[in-house]
Amino acid sequence: MSNSSNTHIKTVHQARRDDFSGIWVALITPFCNGPDAAVDLPALQALASKLIKEGVTGLVVCGSTGEAAALSEEEQLQVLDATLAVVPAHQVIMGLSGNHMGQVLHRLAAIGQRQVAGVLVTPPYYIRPSQAGILHYFHEIAEASAVPVLLYNIPYRTGVNMELPTLQQLAKHPNIVAIKDCGGNLQATMQLIMDGDIQVLTGEDHQLFSTLCVGGAGGILASAHVRPDLFLRLQALIIAGELAQARIIFYRLLPLMQALFDEPNPAPLKAALAASGLIQVNLRAPMQAATSATTEKLLRTMEQLEPIK
Repeated sequence: MSNSSNTHIKTVHQARRDDFSGIWVALITPFCNGPDAAVDLPALQALASKLIKEGVTGLVVCGSTGEAAALSEEEQLQVLDATLAVVPAHQVIMGLSGNHMGQVLHRLAAIGQRQVAGVLVTPPYYIRPSQAGILHYFHEIAEASAVPVLLYNIPYRTGVNMELPTLQQLAKHPNIVAIKDCGGNLQATMQLIMDGDIQVLTGEDHQLFSTLCVGGAGGILASAHVRPDLFLRLQALIIAGELAQARIIFYRLLPLMQALFDEPNPAPLKAALAASGLIQVNLRAPMQAATSATTEKLLRTMEQLEPIK
């Protein structure tokens, strides 16, 4: 690493958020009615403000739950700027995905002109690079990024798995700080936690309890849009060693988590939020709204969460 790179990384460390533990919400992107399905920025800001007031650690914008793949680069930056207008920068992580190195670095530079807590980055999708290719990709991003980098291992969306040795090598980079873990390999998850070089946050909502119990730092969750107080209480109880009480809350939340993924995310989640009057139910094609059967099941599940003492 060059002296200039070392200086850059040191500067990042001085200004960075070092702790990404907690309950982060993988934020949806609301859309207006109409043929163009424009981003509903007022609804976005109202929802973001509500979640922060309810105590979540922060928000991840323009991830898969935020339908980022259906947003233009300009729209993604509009979503980011609208969120930053109502949420402190240290509570905002920006999603970043792509398969063209130059375009990804261009978007990274645009994100770096804003103050955000970090960027959540997937491996290149569709092209299925080798592990050496993944190492090169993330090294280039980590070296170029003005903010901390969080890895996002989600092979069922990208088509490639980040293997444990790859993750361990990337975790040594001073600008790679955490991982959203959707890899489905408990042994790899536990090894990363045991190594202690990177914070491990689950991205699989139903694995929150187990990840926290084996020492994970938290989660980046779509489900935490709904009753975030219970997700926060669950983590607090586990930290306090109150596992029996935490288990009760988890198994009360589990049907909600399952119902929210009965159809492709975020269709059921948008149905739930629309039923609460927070957004309109619209999605970007080819995504379709949740069926009435899924919506009815989800609303019944939500009603059964009240009250928990």
